[in-house]
Amino acid sequence: MIDSHQLREQQRHAWNTFSPGWKKWDEFFMGFFRPIGEKLVEFVDLRDGYQVLDISTGTGEPGLTAASKIPKGKVFGTDIAQDMVRVANEHARERAIKNYEAIALKDEHQPFPNDFFDAIMCRFGIMYFPSVSEGVREMVRVLKPDHKIALSAWTEPAKNSWATTIGNVINTMLSVPPLPPDAPTPFRCAKLGTLTQLFKDAGLEDVQEIEIKGHIAFDSPEHYWDVMTAVAPPLVQALSEADDAKRREIQQTVFEAAKKYESQGKIVFDWSSWVAVGVK
Repeated sequence: MIDSHQLREQQRHAWNTFSPGWKKWDEFFMGFFRPIGEKLVEFVDLRDGYQVLDISTGTGEPGLTAASKIPKGKVFGTDIAQDMVRVANEHARERAIKNYEAIALKDEHQPFPNDFFDAIMCRFGIMYFPSVSEGVREMVRVLKPDHKIALSAWTEPAKNSWATTIGNVINTMLSVPPLPPDAPTPFRCAKLGTLTQLFKDAGLEDVQEIEIKGHIAFDSPEHYWDVMTAVAPPLVQALSEADDAKRREIQQTVFEAAKKYESQGKIVFDWSSWVAVGVK
């Protein structure tokens, strides 16, 4: 059984620790994530004047994009990692987006009254909630009737070689034990229909779930290693158990595995995401 408080504290520490990496590689990842964020924004049918909630806002997207589209509205971004929130607010200032505000949370409870928001988005956050069902119900609580929630989650590992190439090498070479199915991992909601069922169980209607696919290109195997070990806490935590010699061996094995995806001078991986939308 997952202790939700302990889990959230571990996650908070991890995401705070890795916020410099996300800030460093933000532009790179936002290009990767942009099609997903755009679909979330499209699905919630934004209108100027809307009050919008971007849950697990991280470094600010897609909340900042939403805010730029509704100058008379307001977007609140929430996240449990205060250092990520700081980066998101910095990005808002840099882009002169004044109707966006990121707020640090203590837990998954959203500090807003019932029926407050006109639209809610959550990009790649739901998988990490201690309870995904309670997380969705909390979103429904703060959403106005007849309005929409849109979420994204990664599909199966086989369709996301950008994540599994380095992950499989590390897990194999360090004999990392598999996590239980309900553990908060990137692929927790990978099975088709998982988001749809979560939405229906929470009382949402007119639910749609689609798959979006794409590619992400790294400059080299070294670039891939540098990026992934700067933004992925589970990988770095596992690597911390290895001595220097083992770490170098793992690094070289990852380089060789990445070279299999070489195309036109780049290392090109696949990605695949579910995007779901429902109406309260």
